[in-house]
Amino acid sequence: MDLDLNRIIEQMGKDKGISRDVLIETLEKALVTAARRKYGMEREIEAQFNTESGELELFEFKTVVESPTDDTHIGVDEAKEHDPDVEIDDQIGLKLDTAGFGRIAAQTAKQVIIQEVRGAERQMIYDEYKDRKGEIVHGVVRRIEKGSLIVDLGRAEGIVYRKEQVPREMYRVNERIRAYVLDVLKEARGPQIILSRGCTEFLTKLFEQEVPEIYEGIVRIEAAAREPGARAKIAVASRDSDVDPVGACVGMRGSRVQAVVQELRGEKIDIVPWASDPVRYVVSALAPAQVVRIMVDDHNQSMDVIVPDDQLSLAIGKKGQNVRLAVQLTRWQIDIKSESLMLEVQDELAEALGVVEGLGEHEAKILLDHGVASLDELSSAEDELLTTLPGVSEESATGIRQKASALYTEKLRREREEAERVAAEAAAAAAAPPAAAPADAPATAPAPAATPVEGGKEEPGAGS
Repeated sequence: MDLDLNRIIEQMGKDKGISRDVLIETLEKALVTAARRKYGMEREIEAQFNTESGELELFEFKTVVESPTDDTHIGVDEAKEHDPDVEIDDQIGLKLDTAGFGRIAAQTAKQVIIQEVRGAERQMIYDEYKDRKGEIVHGVVRRIEKGSLIVDLGRAEGIVYRKEQVPREMYRVNERIRAYVLDVLKEARGPQIILSRGCTEFLTKLFEQEVPEIYEGIVRIEAAAREPGARAKIAVASRDSDVDPVGACVGMRGSRVQAVVQELRGEKIDIVPWASDPVRYVVSALAPAQVVRIMVDDHNQSMDVIVPDDQLSLAIGKKGQNVRLAVQLTRWQIDIKSESLMLEVQDELAEALGVVEGLGEHEAKILLDHGVASLDELSSAEDELLTTLPGVSEESATGIRQKASALYTEKLRREREEAERVAAEAAAAAAAPPAAAPADAPATAPAPAATPVEGGKEEPGAGS
């Protein structure tokens, strides 16, 4: 061949990023395919690349026989011309002339080379990005298809599906973007790199890049919760008692957290200290709201959190956002209640306990501390709990439950009647005709002016 394949392979390896061995194997495979297309599929043909000469050589192997009957055999006399030591039944490789390949064979070789190189590129891209899963990558938005962003990552393309985008974030073509490698899928058409800006991992990875203490492992992000584009909470802990985890994440004058906020385009971020004690952890997670009291139900892993009346909306957050993020962060069910509501509950419990002489508000508080926060719960409380109260026996415990059940039934009845009354008033107001003029209105009252309508006529009865 006149081509210097060594130089071509080296140049192609640099351009495509494919190893030399893969390219040589691809060329050999393409040449064998083309040769079998030309000479027949039953022929035993092999290709070998000569690195010294830079030539791709083609060999056909034939069996040495006394009298050949087909193209897979060669006569012993003819074989000895190539190798004097050959014997019958030996295999001998004969070099084929590749210069005689026709246009169809050359086109076949070209197609095989393109297909194999493309497959090698896809495999290489998959191998590269499957190891980058969980990292943040930079790219440029090349096009937008059905709401999904197609991102140019250099040697590959990634996709940000609509569900992985942040609400109200808008990107234009040719705009730079940072995203988290959520997954890398190996598909027939090539590896699919799925990117995300809305996942919680993107938030934690940004903090890892901005906060050296997190990258070094001194500070850990124990949990994170996020509603993309609106608000997020992260709980952090420190392995070094001299390092404040919250301060490390906030940075000097808030520089570190502000860098993350800017990347997330204004998303609010609460950084709270993680605690092994669930109560302390929940109190921190509900910040900035203040907590007065917490009742814990370990069995159901839930808490009733009491806050001042003026802190109720702050603790719940806009459309329940603050308490919802706190639940995601702590993995505890949280029920926010105001102080005034709990005082009403306490009074109801105290009334139920009144069947036992000497019991009242103090004992009601004890029940609240044990998670009994309603008459319904008191009516089904176990004897083990009620008999811990002073002066309560199993018999009086039954009386307390019966009293609580009666009060609860009466409360439900009043609430139902009130709801029915409100509904009836609303229905009556909707069905009532417009208010008529008073019966004792003066007969000499001036007639209202006629209302002009289309065609210049008056409204019926307007002047009578």
